[in-house]
Amino acid sequence: MSQSLTANNKSQVANSKKRGGDQSTNCQPTNLPLTSIVIPNWNGAHHLPTCLDSLRAQTHPRVETIVADNGSTDGSLELLARDYPEVQALALGENLGFTGACNAGMQAARGEFVALLNNDTEADPHWVEEIISAFERHPEAGLVASKMLLFDRRDTFHTAGDFYRVNGTPGNRGVWQKDEGQYDHEEPVFSACGGSAAYRKMMLEQIGLLDEDFFFSCEDLDLAWRAQLAGWKCIYTPRAVVYHKLKASGGGVTASFHDGRNFIYILAKDYPGDLWRARWRAILRAQLHITAEALRAWRGDAARARLRGQLAGLLGIPKMLRKRRQVQRSRVVGRSYLDSILTEVDESP
Repeated sequence: MSQSLTANNKSQVANSKKRGGDQSTNCQPTNLPLTSIVIPNWNGAHHLPTCLDSLRAQTHPRVETIVADNGSTDGSLELLARDYPEVQALALGENLGFTGACNAGMQAARGEFVALLNNDTEADPHWVEEIISAFERHPEAGLVASKMLLFDRRDTFHTAGDFYRVNGTPGNRGVWQKDEGQYDHEEPVFSACGGSAAYRKMMLEQIGLLDEDFFFSCEDLDLAWRAQLAGWKCIYTPRAVVYHKLKASGGGVTASFHDGRNFIYILAKDYPGDLWRARWRAILRAQLHITAEALRAWRGDAARARLRGQLAGLLGIPKMLRKRRQVQRSRVVGRSYLDSILTEVDESP
């Protein structure tokens, strides 16, 4: 799938702009940057009130909220029309995946900054304000990562920004760790988790939106690779806090398949050639380890989905290689910088 919308979807986007918009009032300062919040939604009516009420409570006065709906049948659109008239509702009519919904929302967004937010989250009242402050402190940053804590265990991390290992496997910094101040300092990270990632609109106009071939999972890492290669940085800011009902709107078989496939997609599309030449043994070992683990648990649905995903990833390599040319041509950073932002792995026996 391409990043462009169909003519029908463009019409839906245009119509939505007529009923939704900037949540600021005329008495509030207009020189503050408008920030667009894009929420992908599929049958998430039971999650939306908590998420949207937290956005209503933001201390930053200029917030534009967009819900991109993937053909929900649970009354999500009716809920938005009845209870949240300030929200732009994009009725996409079909399930375009996380990537398709986010892209539709980002194309409709008018803000200088655009943040993606899962529908099963609650944002701290200062979330948007802290994101904007981080962007202003770091003009080199095209991405800002939030501190994501578990919704029902608010002293436990989901992620403090994401990392990418030299062997081609990603991860969430701090996942499952108790928050004891170990991630309370602002610092560069590799990527921002797509559940609360914030982007500079200028960067998106340069490198493009999410790759819809990823559909669900790792699309944020692919975008981070493209941003890092093009010279943009990702900054983790601990004061921008989001609480997440982890796996409430995804996971299981779906995540296992797309992780298996999309790990390979990133390696084929984004991982630079000089790193490939230095790290191919570690990459191969990591993929074989994933395969072996899935084979040992092959009776489980998730394990079999992971194997199907790896096979789909291998079959999709030609398509990713065609995209690779453009990604690698955009590279302006050297090998030493890439080494500095990737996470090493223990390769000892």
